[in-house]
Amino acid sequence: MALLEVRDLTTHFRTDDGIVKAVDGVSFSIEKGKTLGIVGESGCGKSVTCLTIMGLNPKKMTISSGEALFKGEDLLHASSSRLREIRGNDVAMIFQDPMTSLNPVHKIGDQLGEAILLHRDVTKRQARARSAELLKAVGIPHAERRLDDYPHQFSGGMRQRVMIAMALVNDPDLLIADEPTTALDVTTQAQILNLLDRLQEEFGSAIIMITHDLGVVAEIADEVVVMYAAKVIERAPVGDLFRKPRHPYTWGLLGSLPRLDTDTERLVQIPGSPPSLLNPPAGCRFNPRCAYAFDRCRAEQPVLEPVPGEAEHLQACFLDEETKERENRRLQAGSLAEEAS
Repeated sequence: MALLEVRDLTTHFRTDDGIVKAVDGVSFSIEKGKTLGIVGESGCGKSVTCLTIMGLNPKKMTISSGEALFKGEDLLHASSSRLREIRGNDVAMIFQDPMTSLNPVHKIGDQLGEAILLHRDVTKRQARARSAELLKAVGIPHAERRLDDYPHQFSGGMRQRVMIAMALVNDPDLLIADEPTTALDVTTQAQILNLLDRLQEEFGSAIIMITHDLGVVAEIADEVVVMYAAKVIERAPVGDLFRKPRHPYTWGLLGSLPRLDTDTERLVQIPGSPPSLLNPPAGCRFNPRCAYAFDRCRAEQPVLEPVPGEAEHLQACFLDEETKERENRRLQAGSLAEEAS
């Protein structure tokens, strides 16, 4: 049974310019102990999807529908008090920028302790001991002493470790990580990913990893959801997605990755820009940027459906399977990047 099952999730925002269709019919599920990667360009709806699940969007501006079933309970229809019980206890989130997520005028120990005291019946001394234990678990040396430091006294990588410790204070069943390695150097990124992997084994949490970096997905995910312009355009086990991607947008994302197994010097660039979600294009939303688009793509919106013979691999594309197989072979050989040059 899935720990979290999202069904036909829709999130629209009221703005002065009109209704922004930020998330439009998104569905996926995740089991305990597994990692789901959600990838796509900035503005495609990755973060909004998870903020909707957590109940963190501004209510007066937001119109949401669908279901987000966590252990069978629909979070979209849960009361504010119930969501406060769940957030930080059963479901926790690591935000993208730890410097804006941590309070600069409070010590790290106080911020960790507050999260523990909010959900557990413990003394302040016990909360401090638990805080030190978690800082040590995420690899921060001299943990007991560093509880009395302020956020500005930590490096970017160490602040991200603090955010991970804060997310883990109550042993959540689901951990949502929103671009947790974006502002970090490559070495620190690898350390954070290894840390998440180790902590997942230790705590058994499910992880939703929101990222634009397919390299991160390859490193950590079991399954991948590819989003474009508020919609899921492909969903597959991570190995299948990298071996046999079925959507032109996914080909573009993979073609933009540096590779060591080909002699290609230039990377693929996806032409154009993502569409405005105030007025998305008719038909397939990727059609204005797609070299393979034909009349049906411009008139009809494709439905996410299984690849023939592969029930776990879903795609939303009208291209025939023969063309997809041919382009996959070219992508794997590196010739898509060569043609783009």
